[in-house]
Amino acid sequence: MSKVRVSAFSISADGYGAGIEQSLEDPLGRRGEELHGWAFETQTFRTMFGQDGGSTGIDEGYAARSMAGLGAWIMGRNMFGPVRGPWPNHDWKGWWGPNPPYHVPVFVLTHHERPPLAMEGGTVFHFVTDGIESALDQARVAAGARDIRIGGGVETVRQYLAAQAIDELHIPVSPVLLGKGEALFAGLDLAALGYRVARQEAGENAVHLTIVRGD
Repeated sequence: MSKVRVSAFSISADGYGAGIEQSLEDPLGRRGEELHGWAFETQTFRTMFGQDGGSTGIDEGYAARSMAGLGAWIMGRNMFGPVRGPWPNHDWKGWWGPNPPYHVPVFVLTHHERPPLAMEGGTVFHFVTDGIESALDQARVAAGARDIRIGGGVETVRQYLAAQAIDELHIPVSPVLLGKGEALFAGLDLAALGYRVARQEAGENAVHLTIVRGD
């Protein structure tokens, strides 16, 4: 059965899912890349970026599963790029070059209209201006029986959690203290929303939590 899931969404040991001051130089915010050090070492992510080698242990298993079985993605505008306000033009096409790693329809939450953007490898960015429910409805149609991945950033995941729309979250906890940034769970009562920790497993470079909704 199709799931709405968050996968490989790394947080620091003090609960931050992104650093402060996102920019072209720091797309994940200041020190944000440190959260994903576990993933960058895996075979899956090295292959994704045209590199050889990589780890093949527990971390790799989670990395591989994070990209498997997907039929659509949803992301916030900040994850798509650093441009704010009305689109000045359509020159910005994402952080990932001409062939992004998604290869399925991607629904980008924004307040400003923009026509769909087709990229190499089957990725098509659709810009959704009428809210998270509309984006999810469109993603369900696109994904069919495959899963929908909520890719981020932090605020997008928080909105879908508050709406109880996420079935499963894979949260790698990296051994990093950011001190400040965007706190993933601040102000959210996950237990009251029906979520529970179903599994924990120590990988080579992160502790992996699987959080599910329902029994």
